[in-house]
Amino acid sequence: MRNYKDKSISSFNSQAKNYDVDSNGAHARNLYKPLIKKLKNLNFNTILDVGCGTGSILFLLLYEKENIKAYGLDISEEMLNVAKEKLKDKAILTLGDSENMPYKDEFFDVVICTDSFHHYPNPLNVLKEIHRTLKERGVLIICDYWTYFPKRQFMNLFIPFSKDGDVRIYSQKEICNLLQRANFKDINWNMINKRTYMVIASK
Repeated sequence: MRNYKDKSISSFNSQAKNYDVDSNGAHARNLYKPLIKKLKNLNFNTILDVGCGTGSILFLLLYEKENIKAYGLDISEEMLNVAKEKLKDKAILTLGDSENMPYKDEFFDVVICTDSFHHYPNPLNVLKEIHRTLKERGVLIICDYWTYFPKRQFMNLFIPFSKDGDVRIYSQKEICNLLQRANFKDINWNMINKRTYMVIASK
């Protein structure tokens, strides 16, 4: 089996310094505004950003909601170093694996996962772990890259060989099925631009 995680670590460690300004982070930057808008309309006290990268979403969110407790988890040490410089002591940032997160059961009100889900070799395990850490009636929001069939099918033939640790571009049906298998409910899928979906689900 290809070591997707090692590829992701290597890729994001090398991208970290310029991720916020160069083309590598361009897709992620396009989803910040609609995601922050959605989060502003939710009432919550604790939030986890799984695959938080350089911490940009938490940084923007804390400007809008100063009193929340923000947490970030990422597998790339260099991305986290950038996030720590940006966020200072405003968020608790942890180096770790999304399949084995160092948080208590039913700890978070909201979990977000942006532009990282397509890197997970065991996505169902990640979703089950997120479900474990969410409080009852807690909310999960995933935003990630999408493209149409058959282009998606064609890309998925080659994506596993990417040096960046990409695993798969998911269809709406695949994502919703994974969420159901992880015991999420109230699943709502929307496109927020031509290349990005947002799916919201609750525990």
